[in-house]
Amino acid sequence: MLVTRLNNLRRLCKVPWRGLATAPEGPIVFEKLTGEDKGIAVYGLNAGASRNALSFDMVDAMREVNQLLREDTKISVVILYSLVPGIFCAGANLKERFKMSDEEVARFVRRLRETLIEIEDLPMPTIAAIEGVAVGGGLELALACDIRVAADTAKLGLVETGRGLIPGAGGTQRLPRVIHPNIAKELIYTSRIISGAEAKALGIANHVVPQNSNKNAAYEKSLELAREIIPNAPIALRCAKQAINEGVQGSIKDGYEVEQKFYERNIPMKDRIEGMVSFIEKRKPVYRGH
Repeated sequence: MLVTRLNNLRRLCKVPWRGLATAPEGPIVFEKLTGEDKGIAVYGLNAGASRNALSFDMVDAMREVNQLLREDTKISVVILYSLVPGIFCAGANLKERFKMSDEEVARFVRRLRETLIEIEDLPMPTIAAIEGVAVGGGLELALACDIRVAADTAKLGLVETGRGLIPGAGGTQRLPRVIHPNIAKELIYTSRIISGAEAKALGIANHVVPQNSNKNAAYEKSLELAREIIPNAPIALRCAKQAINEGVQGSIKDGYEVEQKFYERNIPMKDRIEGMVSFIEKRKPVYRGH
């Protein structure tokens, strides 16, 4: 089963397994970093001709990568970014969408929403590096990640009402949970596009970085954050993410029980013992992910 998925992934994504120095092809580029960056995976959008629009092929490739990530216990953090200069993701492929029947549109939007939920539910922390345009489904994709880093010149917005639509891949639900609902309503009702700096001020982005001449500023900041995360225990990271995501859906008292559940899940892990022993011995812990 895994071999079949991997072959499909290579067909859809044409993964440059030996590094990004080779010319990448396909709508998605996926790579696990090595050396001191072991534990970091990069998940790159690479459909330049369509401005990384969320087409059938893009969604199929994303789902293949999502499945691989769910099964890989050696990945501690994922960076989602774009290899296309000036574009994070331009949202829906409207040329493709225009050819669909009403029923086909509804099915595709449901599939896209499910794909972004898969990213939201990945067991490890995820970081979106936003450089260039991230509008419509592009911003919805970034909102599905745990942390967002934006270049100050990035352009973000849920612009669907200006196109006779509403955000349909989770935007009406995620944005009001990230910022004040009244502000989220204003942004959705107006179809306003804001800068990366404004996104940071509103709380949509965790960090904003100056673009200047560095076209990969958001990616480099995301890599810096990922390097802060990877020294920590992989199982503890996953339990913490699950506790947060599940706990915030209910009352704080319900959340305490969720926290207890995931704390207990982490108790029998060898990494927990290694964390305590290494602290006592005043040395760097060596986590194995179990």
